[in-house]
Amino acid sequence: MPNFETYFLMKESDIPLYIKTKMPEFFGSAAKVTAKEIGDGNLNYVYRLADGTGKSIIVKQAGVALRISEKMKISTDRNRIESEILLLQAKYAGNLVPKIYQYDTVMCACIMEDLSDYQLMRYALMEHKTFPRFADDISTFMVNTLLSTTDIIMEHKQKKELVKSFINPQLCEITEDLVYTEPYNDCNKRNIVNADLLGFVKKELYNDTALHLEAAKLKFDFMNNAQALLHGDLHTGSIFVKGDSTKIFDPEFAFFGPIGYDAGNVIANLFFAWNNGNAGGDNKFCEWVLKTACDVIDMFKEKSLRFIKTNATDVMAKTSGFAEYYIDAIIADTAACCGVELIRRTVGMAQVKDITTIPGKEKRLRAEKINILCAKNCILNRTKFKTGGDFISALKTAASQV
Repeated sequence: MPNFETYFLMKESDIPLYIKTKMPEFFGSAAKVTAKEIGDGNLNYVYRLADGTGKSIIVKQAGVALRISEKMKISTDRNRIESEILLLQAKYAGNLVPKIYQYDTVMCACIMEDLSDYQLMRYALMEHKTFPRFADDISTFMVNTLLSTTDIIMEHKQKKELVKSFINPQLCEITEDLVYTEPYNDCNKRNIVNADLLGFVKKELYNDTALHLEAAKLKFDFMNNAQALLHGDLHTGSIFVKGDSTKIFDPEFAFFGPIGYDAGNVIANLFFAWNNGNAGGDNKFCEWVLKTACDVIDMFKEKSLRFIKTNATDVMAKTSGFAEYYIDAIIADTAACCGVELIRRTVGMAQVKDITTIPGKEKRLRAEKINILCAKNCILNRTKFKTGGDFISALKTAASQV
């Protein structure tokens, strides 16, 4: 019988004893607790425990390797980072993140609120469901969590201490490789490209030196611009939704980086949902997605300007015109980061089901070409993006070219 005093990768059969050992008061000693592995990501093992009376809890454990590749070893410290980030995000964004009950430094496991009455947003969007609160919720989350950790708001020495606490080199390296490098050259031979798309990819991605230059600039900005404490993996697979609520989770890629990376990921993954709906001929759903993406940008911009003008602590940040300059730069970076996400999820090794499950070879091929053309516009012309409408125009232009 394990005592959980030395790290090992737990199985379903270990989890009931684990929770009774670590949180005996949660279910009670007489409860009959069952566990089921429900993880859907590439990194961790996620278990839901329930006692049959409606009481439930989640245990999330970090393994020493990626689930998609045993060869890719990573530090289990990412689970500590995730737990601490969620506690910090709860301070800034309240109930937009799940509750954390406990973090176990030995087993590298986090015990948290069960959100089983929610649906993973990616799958909900693949069913073409709509969520009227989402644009407001996600823009509030980004403004409150991201801007609060910039030098504009946070005391500078406090921010520098946080930067040290959340250096996340191994997971940042994954992003540097899979997002900012391999999609443009397949240097590690891990890209996944449909045979019918390969000629298009060679022309539009592998042989486009102008695009490579911009991708290189973006990569080194990602590596060196410690602008704010990012979620680091803010896509629809890291968001739970239901009609009246949004919960953002899974920030294990968190580190201090450029704000546009988080915002760009949100928009790109909405565009994946649009592609799925477009391939299925669901015009009403597609209209909602486009309006939502537009609103996310415009709400983020409006709320950010108001937040800075209300909460800025740095004297120079209060200079007239600075807030507008600062947010315009973030919107341009959001466009570029939307582009790199569109590309890497289309040709890289970590793809999305919104695209891979599109039925019919021609429809999927069209969606992939739209992603790449829209992405290039977003990257190469990023300084021209000012409003949500500019993002929608980029997607529509790409669709008209395929």
